[in-house]
Amino acid sequence: MSDIYFKLVNTPVGKTAAQSLGLPSPVPLNRLKRADQAFIEGKVLVGAGIGGRAIATIGGVLGASAATLYHASGKASLEDSSKAGNKAQALELGSDIETKFSALVFDASGLKGPEDLRALYDFFHPTIKKLGANARVVIVGQDPATCRKAPQAAAQQALEGFTRSIGKEIGKKGATANLLWMAPNAEKQLESSLRFFLSARSAYVSGQVVRVGKSASTPTINPVAPLTGKVALVTGASRGIGASIAETLARDGATVVGLDIEPAMADLENVMRAIKGKALSCDITAQDAPVKIADFVENHFGGVDLVIHNAGITRDKTLGNMPEHFWDITIAVNLTAEEHINDELMSRELLREDGRIVCISSISGIAGNFGQSNYSAAKSGVIGYVEAMAKQVKNGITINAVAPGFIETQMTAAMPLTLREVGRRMNSLSQGGQPVDVAETIAWYCSPASGGVNGNVVRVCGQSLIGR
Repeated sequence: MSDIYFKLVNTPVGKTAAQSLGLPSPVPLNRLKRADQAFIEGKVLVGAGIGGRAIATIGGVLGASAATLYHASGKASLEDSSKAGNKAQALELGSDIETKFSALVFDASGLKGPEDLRALYDFFHPTIKKLGANARVVIVGQDPATCRKAPQAAAQQALEGFTRSIGKEIGKKGATANLLWMAPNAEKQLESSLRFFLSARSAYVSGQVVRVGKSASTPTINPVAPLTGKVALVTGASRGIGASIAETLARDGATVVGLDIEPAMADLENVMRAIKGKALSCDITAQDAPVKIADFVENHFGGVDLVIHNAGITRDKTLGNMPEHFWDITIAVNLTAEEHINDELMSRELLREDGRIVCISSISGIAGNFGQSNYSAAKSGVIGYVEAMAKQVKNGITINAVAPGFIETQMTAAMPLTLREVGRRMNSLSQGGQPVDVAETIAWYCSPASGGVNGNVVRVCGQSLIGR
């Protein structure tokens, strides 16, 4: 359904009225327009606190981009910013900066105690107001769980609150802020995540924290078609988010097997025909479903590389009024089926080396939702499943989850007007997301270069004001 308010406030008269009444004025988001689009353009400023270990990697990634790169200078707390490399021009920080930045990137991995947090102020205070529309802030720190001393853990944990606050301040510009917590010696695994969070692909992802660990391999990929040669299974692929996931993975080079129930086959076949994929009719809650799915990918492709558990349903009722079949089917579709399918594929070694599993959680699973105790339980269970499985998968396989917020789909279009408007406005970007926003996040997880991203749950919600 069209967001009429969004269209109205982006007219001259509507914008003036919204400003005078103190109403939200959401900015149109720049999303990816073509596969070969540069991941970042414009002017980018990088900085680093003393001892930052990622600044050379950041400088290398951005130095090879289409952006004009600068590094902060003029502050003792930021002197290591010059380690960004010779492609970065020095820019003295002060009150007279006239440059508009498309991104601010800061390496905070070297902060060892609360007093070192001053470097954040020194870097962002003179520059945060210089961000342009749809700009990006990315901060790199060290995972506090890996810090040996309490003051260091305090400083690194502080980055989370700082990043989330920044996201809420700059959201009115359509800009986003995200934090990458890397494990020690995981600098080489940052590139995939830096590219994603600096790009138009992450337009509706803000206020998120991603843990980046070490990986046995750092493959060289084609950034235009990183999934070439991969086979992807996408459940619930006939429409909405599932169809967008299938289309996005195919755009990135994957061959897609789309799965849905028999009544959705006409729509599913249309989606698969357009991307040259294969359609599979299957009720994932059926007892023989895991075997049927495994047999299909084995017979047609010899295995699968990417498994996207998108299929889901809601059966809403307050708990006291909920019939038992509402509870049972919601848990079965949204949680149990994922476990059984994964078990079958992995027990038969059909999920290939360096495979990717992505599960769909929900804001409802993080914050809970009235009348959705069954759905919220299932989607929260997905998070527990992903975090536990991340410690068990081997052979370069990763498992992660996305937790969508308000996404413009047929399901949200059927919501009452008041609830729909609350869902759209209750985030830092003051608008609903698009199915492609979820799909782009999944494509980042699926990249061969994202081997260090494992066990994460990223909200695709425009930094919803509910939940974390």
